[in-house]
Amino acid sequence: MKRRRQATLREIRTTARHLLREHGPTGVTVNAVAREMGMSGPAVYRYYVSHDALVEAIITDFYQELTSTMLAARDTCSPELPGRRLLLTCRAMRAWAIDHPSEFSWMFASPVMSAVKPDEESPRQQAGQQFESVFLDQLADVWKQAPYPVPAFEDLAPSIQLQMNEYSARTNTALPPEALHLFLSSWIKLYGLLCMEILRQLDFAYSDLEPVFEENLYELCAMHNLTYEPPSK
Repeated sequence: MKRRRQATLREIRTTARHLLREHGPTGVTVNAVAREMGMSGPAVYRYYVSHDALVEAIITDFYQELTSTMLAARDTCSPELPGRRLLLTCRAMRAWAIDHPSEFSWMFASPVMSAVKPDEESPRQQAGQQFESVFLDQLADVWKQAPYPVPAFEDLAPSIQLQMNEYSARTNTALPPEALHLFLSSWIKLYGLLCMEILRQLDFAYSDLEPVFEENLYELCAMHNLTYEPPSK
């Protein structure tokens, strides 16, 4: 019985993903999923209590899939080459996003409130933190091996100091707050560019954003004292 239920849960999410890719977020309704599967709407609610709960589960799958893809790319390279590992990770993220624009957009451009109580951590939040740690842990390892120059903490704006102290406490990372700010600054640029590419917000100027992405990777490596290597062709 449990195995059958798990299989049905997976089929529901797979069906919803197909609808997302074919019709966009508005096409992913409980009734549409039910029709595709030959079920009734109320039958789907026996597996997911609400539309938001279904969306949460689907996005959790996306985070886990993307994280696994990035880790697999990273682990093709020795830990002794941290720069190459980080570049492989970033390029794997972009490749997945380009291959899965609907999924990426739903993950990052259309946030959905958690279906659990505010003081609980949802599976989606856990999956998001695992995604975050792919980058954060790598840069923490780099820092432990060879700390790189960062702005003096007292030179940061007071609000940034407070926020970085709080973020450092939440993540329990080896990076000091001032290095965390540098990490987030480089991540904002990289992630922001990727979002604009996937959402086609730069089509007015660029038909090929790979060189721009590589420029960002070069800058990221320079900021963190890593060696940049161009992608192999």
